[in-house]
Amino acid sequence: MNLQVEVCAVAGRGRPSRATLYTRLSRALTELNERYGGLPSPTEAQEIWSDIWHQEAHHSTALEGNTLVLREVRTLLEQGRAVGAKSLREYNEVQGYADAAKWVYGQALEPDSWHDGNLLTINELRRVHHMAMTPVWDVAPHPDATQDEGPGSFRRHDIEPFAEGMKPPTWPLVPAQIQEWVDAVCVMGERVEHGENLGVPIAEELAKIHNAFERVHPFIDGNGRAGRLVLNLVLVRLGYPPIIIFKRQRSAYLKAMRRADAGDYGALGELIARAMEDNLNRFIVPNLAGPARLVPLQALANGDLSMAALRQAAQRGRLKAVQGPDGIWRSSQRFVEAYRKSRYRTARRR
Repeated sequence: MNLQVEVCAVAGRGRPSRATLYTRLSRALTELNERYGGLPSPTEAQEIWSDIWHQEAHHSTALEGNTLVLREVRTLLEQGRAVGAKSLREYNEVQGYADAAKWVYGQALEPDSWHDGNLLTINELRRVHHMAMTPVWDVAPHPDATQDEGPGSFRRHDIEPFAEGMKPPTWPLVPAQIQEWVDAVCVMGERVEHGENLGVPIAEELAKIHNAFERVHPFIDGNGRAGRLVLNLVLVRLGYPPIIIFKRQRSAYLKAMRRADAGDYGALGELIARAMEDNLNRFIVPNLAGPARLVPLQALANGDLSMAALRQAAQRGRLKAVQGPDGIWRSSQRFVEAYRKSRYRTARRR
């Protein structure tokens, strides 16, 4: 099956079913690794990973209530300037998350010499939380935290049951339960690397892992951010693209987590699968496909040429593109670049 169809196809006639999505993603990931040698490293595809980085830092913190918009996040991370009239806590929250995410990407593809070869360790989990939370903690520490509950340290408080009914374990149980969780993650990783059948789609296994971490809630604050960062560390170490849960998906994400609390991982698995496919489509495939290969227009859209603009140009015959029997328009980087140059020449004549 062709990667450009399996990975990138966005249903032209309605949203694909969960089963179809899982099958399509499985085939695409297999082809990504077998035909293309896996994900490009941050060095090989700097712009792609940089875009993922900005988007993840923005949306993952926005899920927790951060109000910086994407433009402000980009300026902060690229120029080190705080624009807008937001609190220092919010700027530090984004910066800390971005620092941790950059570390996650680097460790996943080029691990430090001290990495022990396991998919994940407790020390890495604690380090991710420490990096993400230290900047915000410096200006706005959790009001109930003791000196032993700072960034990277497990909570020593019990947490009241959540409104939805989920109750995290009492704090003395946290170290043992987190060790069990890390061990389960590593076992899952070994089975994936050996090509064993997990018995469920990989996205639902990842959903189970993500939900299990959040149910332990090992830190006094920042568990959602740490959980999403560690999930991405697991993903890229397995050779899968990282995911971004968008702020507009917050309601669906929380609803899926509540269903997972009750043992139903389907909705959360579907959300994770779509996020994986989205990043394959928008970030990874254009880098792998080469300038002449046809890919869906969604994979070729960028800041100055939106998906809608490319589709309109294709429909009017100004952009060389073909519409498949699935209703999806496809073009290539080469054709899009030629179209961009023709627009520039037209604008100059005017």
